[in-house]
Amino acid sequence: MAENLESLFGSDVFDRRVMKATLSTEIYQKLQEAITQGQELDKEVANAVAVAMKNWAVSKGATHFTHWFQPMTGVTAEKHDGFIAFNDKGLAINEFSGKELIKGEPDASSFPSGGLRSTFEARGYTAWDPTSYAFIKDNTLCIPTAFCSFDGKALDKKTPLLRSMSVLNKQAMRIMKLLGVKASRVIPCVGPEQEYFLIDKEVYKQREDLILCGRTLFGAPSPKGQQLDDHYFGAIKPRVQKFMIELNETLWRLGIPAKTEHNEVAPAQHELAPIYESCNIATDHNQLTMEIMQKVARKHDLVCLLAEKPFAGVNGSGKHNNWSIATDTGINLLARGKTPEEHLRFYLFLTAVIKAVDLYQDLIRVSVATAGNDFRLGANEAPPAIVSVYLGEELTNALFSIDLDEKNKKNYLDLGVASIPAFMRDSTDRNRTSPFAFTGNKFELRMLGSSNSIACANIMLNSSVASVLAGFADELEKGSNEEAIVKLIKREAEAHMRIIFNGNGYSDEWVKEAEKRGLYNLKTTPDALPHLVAKKNVDMLTSIGVFSEEELQARCSILLENYSETSLIEARTMVEMVNKNYLPAISGYSNEVATSLLNKKEALPNMKFKYEEEVLKTLTNVIEESKRLVKKLETLINDSSKEENGSKAMFIKDYIIPVMNELRIKIDEAETLCPETVWPYPSYREILFSVL
Repeated sequence: MAENLESLFGSDVFDRRVMKATLSTEIYQKLQEAITQGQELDKEVANAVAVAMKNWAVSKGATHFTHWFQPMTGVTAEKHDGFIAFNDKGLAINEFSGKELIKGEPDASSFPSGGLRSTFEARGYTAWDPTSYAFIKDNTLCIPTAFCSFDGKALDKKTPLLRSMSVLNKQAMRIMKLLGVKASRVIPCVGPEQEYFLIDKEVYKQREDLILCGRTLFGAPSPKGQQLDDHYFGAIKPRVQKFMIELNETLWRLGIPAKTEHNEVAPAQHELAPIYESCNIATDHNQLTMEIMQKVARKHDLVCLLAEKPFAGVNGSGKHNNWSIATDTGINLLARGKTPEEHLRFYLFLTAVIKAVDLYQDLIRVSVATAGNDFRLGANEAPPAIVSVYLGEELTNALFSIDLDEKNKKNYLDLGVASIPAFMRDSTDRNRTSPFAFTGNKFELRMLGSSNSIACANIMLNSSVASVLAGFADELEKGSNEEAIVKLIKREAEAHMRIIFNGNGYSDEWVKEAEKRGLYNLKTTPDALPHLVAKKNVDMLTSIGVFSEEELQARCSILLENYSETSLIEARTMVEMVNKNYLPAISGYSNEVATSLLNKKEALPNMKFKYEEEVLKTLTNVIEESKRLVKKLETLINDSSKEENGSKAMFIKDYIIPVMNELRIKIDEAETLCPETVWPYPSYREILFSVL
């Protein structure tokens, strides 16, 4: 590394260190008050910050600025403007005003709006979010912003996320006051673990499905996959290590606290995990991380795949959203603590989370619902679609007994090796089959797909917990002594114990048990999305001010359309691959086999040639069945255009995807019989083991 970590970290970020060095004490203090207390910036402060930000950016080589925002496409957006202006003498100068810093005006008509904006209503606004630091990327000053329509409707993911953080802070602070805890703010904190695949760029370029869909639509299993568990935490290959080194340095320059890197379970799969940050900044940083992963990979002749299930038969990629809530004084409200007062606080907030997840389990499921994630949930270390909470037996028992004088017994493990000292065991295990597991002082939501924005899941977590805390505060403000709090905890824990499950989430028994408990089993995105606009959910989200009903209806429409269009792109790609490449290859090879069979029978008329006959019979069946399925798929694709948004998604789920699955089975069957020399696309073996 050319520079040490202290000087490298955040070197491309307009953070507090830079602000303090470039702003007057008065301006700096006013800006910090605006950031920490939500106060409005006056014109003088905005102009001073804009000048300092521009001068710093230009000194770092920046020539342009952009309002960097997160529309409902799932990726970030940016429109670059130069600092260039002309003075009264006609000379070119660098200029950037407070007005340009605070507000931008991108065209809103071409972004998904779900009906919030018509095409002819083009005006939209980006508004500076001073709680997330500006940064330099590719010689451009990037200013994190919210994005809204002309009439103030949220058209992005940041705006409702900030609203959810604000309402969680408000309701949690009511509880803090009742408990006598000194704090000014309560902040949801997140550490998102990011899984991804790295494959060779030349191999990638030969796979039409990877290019157009981000995942393989065909592919017979490789003889070796993840059966031996030898890739997980294995030695990192030199080529991948070079990628990781550059990735870390790039992320650190942007102030992204990348900490952990390792090989994941599947061949060619890896993971990166950062240190915890506030929910808003963690969301911004995760969006940047995904972009930079892909950019750095290309420099190393690699391709970074962020699809949830790029390869069948091996682990998919998720994004484990480690969520907690803390005060600005450093108290983790989901840590058990040591004193009776701390235990009481912990159990109260723990119960609030349990109740929130039970009441709004469908919203948690909706927040991770995508076409890609439907292929991942339920197997290969991904949790099931049924939302439940894992606490572990010890904590579950403690919750229902609530012994406030409990001592955190130091539970040590002794391995029986004299040279290895005994070490303390955690109070909870890690349940890999649980969608929402308590892991010591935080909850790990494991349902997110690797390409998901973490904003959606955290909006729902923050909002549902805030709603429950509001109810708790309403009750306890009438009387908040220890007895009243314990009574509330016991009552609510018992009322919502159905959501607590400490067993194997993959088992068939759990599916039956969950149904008995009345838990949702929303297996696919079309099953889940209507719950976003269910009355109880609309009432909760609108009453606390995170969404308007219009914004919820719009998001439901956008998500349904995204599911449909993603699936139809995949279906059309399958048709093209089969018609143009797979069928010609299979037919050509079957002709070779037929010719060989005829020649052998002519040369040896009394012999039987079972191998050739069986291969020819199988390939002929594949050709005929594939032709039939392709025609059926083409008809269904055309028929889907007659359906409306919600019914279209259900039509695709019920009719198109099953045919796609059938077609894949037939083509994959042929792959196991055809030689590599005639097969038109690289195999799973070539792809997964391409990076040496």
